[in-house]
Amino acid sequence: MRTLTFVVGTGRSGSTALSGIVNAHPDVLSLNELLSSVQSRGFPEGVLGGREFWRLLADPNPVFERMIRSGVPMPEFVYTRRPGRFATDTTGIPALSLMVLPHLTDDPDGLFDELEKQVCGWPNRTAAGHYEALFRLLCTRFGRSAVVERSGYSLERVPLLRGAFPQARFVHLFRDGPDCALSMSRHTGYRLIFLLRDILARTGAERVEDLTGEQVRSLPPELSRLLGERFDSALVLDRDLPSSGFAALWSEIVVRGVAHLDEVPAAVRTTLSYEDLLDEPRKELTRLAGFIGVEPLPQWLDVGVARLDGSRRGSSRRLPAAELAALREHCAPGTDALAGTRAW
Repeated sequence: MRTLTFVVGTGRSGSTALSGIVNAHPDVLSLNELLSSVQSRGFPEGVLGGREFWRLLADPNPVFERMIRSGVPMPEFVYTRRPGRFATDTTGIPALSLMVLPHLTDDPDGLFDELEKQVCGWPNRTAAGHYEALFRLLCTRFGRSAVVERSGYSLERVPLLRGAFPQARFVHLFRDGPDCALSMSRHTGYRLIFLLRDILARTGAERVEDLTGEQVRSLPPELSRLLGERFDSALVLDRDLPSSGFAALWSEIVVRGVAHLDEVPAAVRTTLSYEDLLDEPRKELTRLAGFIGVEPLPQWLDVGVARLDGSRRGSSRRLPAAELAALREHCAPGTDALAGTRAW
């Protein structure tokens, strides 16, 4: 493994398309949504054996399983579109299988079995040490030399990742605030995030997992029902949620994320604007390749240009004037924070 790079951002910024482009480079191992798959449980303190580490990767993600059971899967759940032997209602879908492995191979079940045999026999080491060993294993398996992990809603993880992987590089991928906020407001995952944040704000809890029975009973029924093992999809899909609330969420994530990235040494951080990528794809992909540490191969650049779709660019401008003005107002703090990163 020559380099390790994390592409971080708010999500809904063209990041899924970027993962596909990066994956097309013959020297890059693209790990799609690995951090989102394992979430906070993925970096326990102390040392753990190979079998314990495998459980972090193989145990189903409980939030994603509830979404699938309730009929509100995210479009990023690749495995459910091409199902194999795992299913939510029977075995549960391993965290690693839902989005990471189908991005790498057409036989995610076979790769899962292959990895299990090797990882379970690994010696005791830190979680970060196990992840680095996993990255090296997959690089060898697929003949790649550079690793790029990309997860949506990942800016908050920058301090954790810096501590775990001091040598890592960071790319901050961002998009025009109003366009991004509008996309969030239409996405099942971000609608659920919005509602769960409302639950935490009402109860004062830091995590949904920490809610007490009394706190759950204090919630309005339309919110408390979201915490069951299965909930009515209409609670997420049909709820009238203000787009300005997603603009405020976007700003909050960006402002905190930029502050985190300000602490990263300049030599190992850069930015990538989705709009710049659409305007000058060859230039921006060439710059990205250089930062990652791979060659901007002409054939790869051709693939990248072909995969970019700018049809949703400027979608917020088609909103009624008052709604667009509210979006811009709530996005202003994040937009100002992003302006400062241009100096990077």
